[in-house]
Amino acid sequence: MLGLRHFRGSAIDLFQGDITEFVCDVMVNAANESLGGGGGVDGAIHRAGGPSILAACREIGGCPTGQAVITGAGSLPAQRVIHAVGPIWKSGKEGEAALLESAYRSSLQLAAQHGLKHIALPSISTGVYGYPIEKAAPLALQVVMGFLEESPPGLLRRITFVLFDRTQYQVFQKALFATFPEAAEERT
Repeated sequence: MLGLRHFRGSAIDLFQGDITEFVCDVMVNAANESLGGGGGVDGAIHRAGGPSILAACREIGGCPTGQAVITGAGSLPAQRVIHAVGPIWKSGKEGEAALLESAYRSSLQLAAQHGLKHIALPSISTGVYGYPIEKAAPLALQVVMGFLEESPPGLLRRITFVLFDRTQYQVFQKALFATFPEAAEERT
């Protein structure tokens, strides 16, 4: 397939499109620390999901960079939304990689803790936050591999990166195949 690998009982795949229309158990929002909505994926999820998401975010009160919180999904085609706060790219020397890794890992952990088997992830921090996608994609897929290696097989049934445009998809496809080579596709 164009963007699919299997690893330790989980499918890791890619989909080009609008995450707000993607059917899954839980979708990840590339949120800001205030959880108040914003531009890009964040604004789209808040608009499509409706006011209940913002109300739940206000009740939580905020989320530090590198962490994630979970709310209901409002009108979105998911059960829940995980709001992950990625870093703003500065120079690459201010801990951005560790914060982005933590945001992805926190998202995967929350999905597993809540028994949500199919998670849809955007390319966190690569939009208005300026994180270079060529650095972010391999990091995101390494986090997925590490999480799956440390978890019982099949803990998450499907991990889908929902990528807005062809360029994002191609960068993630290259990183997917490098991280999960075909020879290792069915490793358990």
